[in-house]
Amino acid sequence: MRISIPPALKHRQFALLWYGQAFSVVGSQMQVWALFWHIDEITKAPIALGMVGAARVVPIILFSIFGGAIADLFDRRKLIFITQSSEALLALALFFLTFTGQIQLWHIYLITALQALVFSFDIPARQAMIPNLVPRKILPNALSMSMIAFQLGSVIGPALSGLVIAWAGIQYTYLINALSFGSVILALILMGPIHQDTSIRQTHARVDRKMIREGLHFTFNNPLILSSMILDFVATFFASANTLMPIFAREVLGQDATGYGILSAAQSVGAVSAAVVISQMKEIRKQGRILLAAVVVFGLATVLFGFSRIFWLSWAALALTGAADTVSMVIRQTLRQLQTPDKLRGRMTSVNQIFFAGGPQLGEIEAGVVGQAFGVQAAAVIGGIACILGVILIAKKWPQLPNYYGDEPALAGRD
Repeated sequence: MRISIPPALKHRQFALLWYGQAFSVVGSQMQVWALFWHIDEITKAPIALGMVGAARVVPIILFSIFGGAIADLFDRRKLIFITQSSEALLALALFFLTFTGQIQLWHIYLITALQALVFSFDIPARQAMIPNLVPRKILPNALSMSMIAFQLGSVIGPALSGLVIAWAGIQYTYLINALSFGSVILALILMGPIHQDTSIRQTHARVDRKMIREGLHFTFNNPLILSSMILDFVATFFASANTLMPIFAREVLGQDATGYGILSAAQSVGAVSAAVVISQMKEIRKQGRILLAAVVVFGLATVLFGFSRIFWLSWAALALTGAADTVSMVIRQTLRQLQTPDKLRGRMTSVNQIFFAGGPQLGEIEAGVVGQAFGVQAAAVIGGIACILGVILIAKKWPQLPNYYGDEPALAGRD
């Protein structure tokens, strides 16, 4: 297949954001996987790894809806500038504490929670801004490209994390992450002003209960959007075992830090491969059925990973989960963004963030508890089976989802 320049990258503002994010995600993913390794060095208890999820999910649940309201009411570009700068400072704090030998487990949990708090305001603004950067007809391409940016960084980040840990020390993964936020900050400066629907300011001078209720009412009364969010939550809650990866690498597969980094990058390799294919497609038909099938494949691959004791087979299973998750995510995001007006998009995204981020974070707790009780391999197998059962129940509860084709009337994106 001949690779062409994706249409979304022909739009300057989106291209700047895309390149900035691609560099930044490398640093962020380095830190994510370094944290798991760091905690496993401090304590060997699987539940300690699972508690990372608790530190992340509580701020997201408490503050996401406010982050979405602020993203609808205020300038999204300026808001992202503030959140990215804050993330850089928190990463520097983690570097300093580790470099000076003062780091303790509670420091990691606290900084992780603060980063999740910032994340609660960053994601609604960033995702809601994308439809403002490109014409409506190429919004699906822009969303698939955003996925590629994230997954490219996720391929490089974990592998670099393992190398940096082995050769220089964990603290330098945190320093690299802090510096990487500069790429997004620079992109935001170069982008200039972004068009945004400001009509909401005529009825709301500040974030209030009415504004929040509007976002909740819209989201929970749209069967397509709601069912896609619940599907996302179910899959990531039951089939998420990333925090247990150090134990799989060390005890199940007999790998060192370098092998851990390679294994951690497998999902992203699969995700990038799938995203590149999607970015070259003009359209995707029968999107609802493809979405459900992708999540079933995600669950089956997780079961395979749980049973495997062979490194290359485990790597391949993880790559398949990444590919399936990308197909699912591109369809889910396109569906939600196209079915949500600009003035409500931040609030819809914030509700989705609770499902999207809350699922894997709570899933990390679930994986840690099940792994502690029955072993890490059992945790993966049980989670994969539960994911598949969840897909069946959701398809029966909301028949609108399997019947979604993708050519329904759109409410988002520039003309």
